Amino acid sequence: MMRTAKVSRRSRAVSSTCVNLCVLAAIPALCSGAPPPAVDVLKSDIDAVAAAPEGGADRQIKVVDVGNLNVGVGVLQQAKRKTADGEPVSGISHAQVTEVYYVLSGSGVLITGTEIANPVALKADDEVVKVAVGPSRRATFMGGQRRTVSAGDVVVIPAGVLHGWVEIPDHVKYLSIRPDPDRVLPAGYVNPTLKQPAL
Repeated sequence: MMRTAKVSRRSRAVSSTCVNLCVLAAIPALCSGAPPPAVDVLKSDIDAVAAAPEGGADRQIKVVDVGNLNVGVGVLQQAKRKTADGEPVSGISHAQVTEVYYVLSGSGVLITGTEIANPVALKADDEVVKVAVGPSRRATFMGGQRRTVSAGDVVVIPAGVLHGWVEIPDHVKYLSIRPDPDRVLPAGYVNPTLKQPAL
């Protein structure tokens, strides 16, 4: 009888250990899950959002949850301009969102820098803050680095770096890819233009 009790206890202990090991083995699979699916931003999406009658210079196309961060994709269009010699140049910086510009067409003189004056925060309920770039401020450059960019060029602008345009001979149109590690942008956002039914 004693031997049966010992075997039974040993059997329960082995069973319990097996269950525990199975649970532990399953935890990584449960926690990691499958990666999110790929999301397309087609040329037709970019063109449709850029051509829409509503919206400002900065138009978010989509915001995608890629697992450990969100990524926004926007299209921006700037018109001809020239800053006079000695005139202050203003720009915008984003507290948490980095931007990667890819110039689609046109050209211009882009300025970036971290020495600034007269910063003014954008309102939290501004559409560009809520959807495109998160908390941001406008300010005036004190110095800064200027470079001419044109179709095919890429510029990486870290969060917190002021950026703006000094001169645009005709126009500049560019994509902005926006890594958002703090998830301040709304995952799943799709520009309303792309939700409208086709005619």
